[in-house]
Amino acid sequence: MATSELSVKREDLPGSQVGLTIEVPSGDVDAAFERTLKRLSQRVKVQGFRPGKAPRALVEAKLGAEALREEVIEELVPKIVGQAIADEKIDSIDRPRVDIIELDRGKPARLLATVSVMPEVKLADLKAMRIERKTTEVTNEMVERRLTELLNEIGEIEPVEREVREGDLVVADLEVSAEGNPVPSADRKGIELEVVEGELIPEVRAALPGRQLGDEVAVEVKMAEDHRDPELAGKLATLKFTIHGVKERKRPQLTDEIAKQLSGGEQQSVLAFRGAVRADLEERARQVDDLAYEQAVLKEVVEGSTVAVPAFLVDREVERQQHDLEHRLSDQGLKLDRYLSYTGSSLGDWQTKARPDAEARLRVDIVLEEVTRREAIVPTAEEVAEHLRTEALKDEELAGKIDQLLKSTSALDYFRHRLTRLRTVARLTELASGAAQPR
Repeated sequence: MATSELSVKREDLPGSQVGLTIEVPSGDVDAAFERTLKRLSQRVKVQGFRPGKAPRALVEAKLGAEALREEVIEELVPKIVGQAIADEKIDSIDRPRVDIIELDRGKPARLLATVSVMPEVKLADLKAMRIERKTTEVTNEMVERRLTELLNEIGEIEPVEREVREGDLVVADLEVSAEGNPVPSADRKGIELEVVEGELIPEVRAALPGRQLGDEVAVEVKMAEDHRDPELAGKLATLKFTIHGVKERKRPQLTDEIAKQLSGGEQQSVLAFRGAVRADLEERARQVDDLAYEQAVLKEVVEGSTVAVPAFLVDREVERQQHDLEHRLSDQGLKLDRYLSYTGSSLGDWQTKARPDAEARLRVDIVLEEVTRREAIVPTAEEVAEHLRTEALKDEELAGKIDQLLKSTSALDYFRHRLTRLRTVARLTELASGAAQPR
């Protein structure tokens, strides 16, 4: 649709919005009415005339003035508003809201479009930012603990008639109640509890050592807010264990032969295996340290930046979280309203609680987008395709679909965003460590 030059008055509004008052010449409005009448005449039936042959006046009378005006609005307004947004070089992030001030034949049309845009970001001083990187030392004690874990995996397990000790396996029945009310869905028979750090919640691990066969052990535990069982989520629960058996791990001595077995033949001696275990722990520690450093840098950048997250973006993020929650609950055979009744909450309460986290996530995203723009981080099409191939090969399901993914616009957009975000975070860590080269 070719139009005459629009008259557009722009106004910056609060909440990261832009108001556009648009005036459309009367000639363009009249032309839109004529085009709409011509199009509708092909499908509006007027007695005595074949489709498309009835006079326009009869077609208009058949439609009614208001119905015709609505058809013109649907045909004209999206194009006009789209042209105005493009002419003003506005990067809209949501569907604009449009109010029709005036739109009639023989007169200029006046529209008011409210366009949502990304909020302005006052970014932290990236060049001055310096954050110390902490390094985790792998100690001999950590190596020995890992060796013990590996030996336990191939050790034999034997029943014993004695009290529970650290490292044992306890066979028990579990009964659960929450705030005095039994929760049968969480009860279990004949479960095995490994009394070691990291395998049991601290309260249970602390209560089991020293207990005997037949003992009942009750502990109170504050359950997580996002616990998968809605009857337990966020509540103070009582876990009662009845001990029916105690088993002891008989782990073998570490010999050259055992070292070969545990390493799949890669290490031929205890000394070599011990060195490989240390190297593996050091690599894991480095990865954890890298992640902790990235998180510290992101925290510093976000907290040092100023941005007002628009309410409509928070609303949309909360809605997305709600849909995710409904999907997860559906996998468990639950409806959202049932889950909320279990937790003693309402949808409004849940949405209110979800808003701070939603706003915090959006703040991180908006700040990182601004860093990406400022640092001109734009992966090439070839780099995106290579990143897609590399990541897809790590997933058995995707590995056979690489050619298909490379032809998918949505897949390429997803991996472009991932690669861009990775490079943005990498750039920030370079800057924070002082290792960045100037751009």
